[in-house]
Amino acid sequence: MKIIQILPELNAGGVERGTLELAASLVAAGHESVVISNGGRLVADLERSGARHITVPVHRKSPASLWQVRRLRRILTDERADILHLRSRVPGWIAWLAWNGMDPATRPRLVSTVHGFYSVNAYSAVMTRGERVIAVSESIRSYVLENYPQIPAAAIRVIPRGVDPAQYGVEYRPAAEWQARWQAAHAGLAGKRVLLLPGRITRLKGHEEFFELVASLKAEGLPVHALVAGDTHPKKRRYLVELHTLAQRLGIQAEVEFLGHRQDLREIMAVSDVVCALSRQPEAFGRTVLEALALGKPVLGYACGGVDELLGAIFPAGRVPLGDRACLLDSARALLTAHPRPLAVGAPFTLEAMCRATLDVYQELRRA
Repeated sequence: MKIIQILPELNAGGVERGTLELAASLVAAGHESVVISNGGRLVADLERSGARHITVPVHRKSPASLWQVRRLRRILTDERADILHLRSRVPGWIAWLAWNGMDPATRPRLVSTVHGFYSVNAYSAVMTRGERVIAVSESIRSYVLENYPQIPAAAIRVIPRGVDPAQYGVEYRPAAEWQARWQAAHAGLAGKRVLLLPGRITRLKGHEEFFELVASLKAEGLPVHALVAGDTHPKKRRYLVELHTLAQRLGIQAEVEFLGHRQDLREIMAVSDVVCALSRQPEAFGRTVLEALALGKPVLGYACGGVDELLGAIFPAGRVPLGDRACLLDSARALLTAHPRPLAVGAPFTLEAMCRATLDVYQELRRA
């Protein structure tokens, strides 16, 4: 088969990573894989896998992007692909309009993936227009059925994101060189229990509750240290200042480090004692949570959305009712003292299972 995936750009993010992983898997299985986007720093990685990239400016949230419909229709006609896979809303609309104007007898079959809890409106509805709609979790499946009742349940396929056990496994240890640099830069961590909160700096990610948790654990005499790994959008600088002020008010400023955006998050998770996921807004899936669990790390998270599903399946000891501060403290204490370990991460949460299930959807449509 020839499969075309379309998304805004290839720079960074979970959708981008999933697109590259699937593209490489398709090539390895003998299929032809094409990705259409505005380009980005991950194009080289994509092409090294054997997939092709076609640069089209399908990333701008502007009515002017509709000028790309005719161009994209020509590309789809020339490529004669078997499957067109929509990954995001703006390129989704451009691609759907191009596809909808093609001959139904010769155009590719249409697949879309709902990656998030999008705002419910006509703009977002394009992500439900695939002949098959992939939901990245049961929570997303429920969201689609509740908000877009015109979509038949039989058209939805739940395919969780997956991790590569070769990259994320309980046996993984950071390279000696990395560990030496880390220890030199963070000598104050010696003898401390490290709690990590990964995620961008926004009010939705639970940083305030994280700091209050650290303060409570410290007050009980537990030698804890908090790491915050995530970038800060220029518009969120004021909130970052608020968090520094909160750490000072709680008396934990010496036990809190803001690491900013990190390319070595896997290594940091591997040397942490507990990874936290405290978003009050349901996550569509929770890829960082899955990666931490695959590394054998306890995850402490609020039981909502995709995070609840992952913890329920792999590490129930880490589930905390949403917003329950007392239970959060009790659970954190238990994880730091009893050292429970997650179950082994297997199907359906592996990269192989994700790619195989997606390929099954493509083949199902091709046979239909």
